Amino acid sequence: MSTNPSIALQASSPGARTGAGTGTGTGTRVLIVDDSAVARALIARQIEPHARFQVVGAVAHVEAALAFLGDQAADIILLDVAMPGMDGITALPRLIAAAKGARIIIVSASTPAGGAAAVQAMAHGAADTLDKPRPQGLAGFGDALLQKLDALACPPVERGAPASPAPAMSVAPSPLRIGKAWPEIIGIGASTGGIHALAKLFAPIPTTMTVPIVVTQHLPATFIPFFAAQLTAVARRPSVMAEDRMRVRPGQILVAPGDAHVTFARLADGSAAIRLKHERARSGCLPSVDPMFASMAELWGDRAWGIVLTGMGRDGLEGARMLKAAGGTIVAQDRESAVVWGMPGAVVTDGLADAVMTPDAIGAVIAAGAPR
Repeated sequence: MSTNPSIALQASSPGARTGAGTGTGTGTRVLIVDDSAVARALIARQIEPHARFQVVGAVAHVEAALAFLGDQAADIILLDVAMPGMDGITALPRLIAAAKGARIIIVSASTPAGGAAAVQAMAHGAADTLDKPRPQGLAGFGDALLQKLDALACPPVERGAPASPAPAMSVAPSPLRIGKAWPEIIGIGASTGGIHALAKLFAPIPTTMTVPIVVTQHLPATFIPFFAAQLTAVARRPSVMAEDRMRVRPGQILVAPGDAHVTFARLADGSAAIRLKHERARSGCLPSVDPMFASMAELWGDRAWGIVLTGMGRDGLEGARMLKAAGGTIVAQDRESAVVWGMPGAVVTDGLADAVMTPDAIGAVIAAGAPR
């Protein structure tokens, strides 16, 4: 197998700071940060044939990445989390500051430690995560990598957002401005960038709030336990993975498993229980926001709120239509704060959003009216 000269340079000189295509191309600029020369080469070879991207650097440690960013630009950074010296998690705030708006994709091993690190990084501002490449699975890795690069490379208006202006953002923390009734349940859907957005949304909500919240976040199934643990930390109350036939109880935070949709069934005593569904949704997502919102519409109607946060694609749109038709309230994340405005943008474009807000503003609205 031939070796790209620029990648070979990185392998022999870990501090070197130049990469393929520097200063010559017009594509999205990608910086690879990984202590493994093999991983750097494998990742670069998946990107370089595509003219819409430039691998502008491939470096072996965080200090080299910071030095690179001191005099060159990158649009997307592919960051390993387990490296000698300063690891990716510790370095994340410095890289975010130095990158001046670049999106960061965490490239982690598909192990419990790797999953925990990736979820922690996304809660602190990384946009997405990707399993490390393996020589025997390069085709699947390459497809997933390009999909994520394409979603993060485009300006917001090209990430599924409409060209027309979004409705004005609501900022006053008054539930009466966005809902006809205080909800008996809140459903939240999110994908790319969602973990960071959820951390901001939950921060202002009091731990004494009794309205149950159900979260569908697009993540691999192996990441869900770590995601639930992260939500427990940011929400300051237990968050658990939803199980079939589990009762929906006041004050709960329930998280969709990575391999099933959350829906609901009414019990004889008037309470509700979780029913997990495993068939593929029309959106292609598993889990999907659409079945969750549709089931909320059926059981709670105008006593349900659906919140759509950052994410690529249109998952949640069909469910939001059903929830809106049943009298429920729909809130979408605003374009400026979203990593990818595909999911919330689809809801706004369809005229379904009762309010368009930042995640922390959504949390403030909930906190202002939350029953204790």
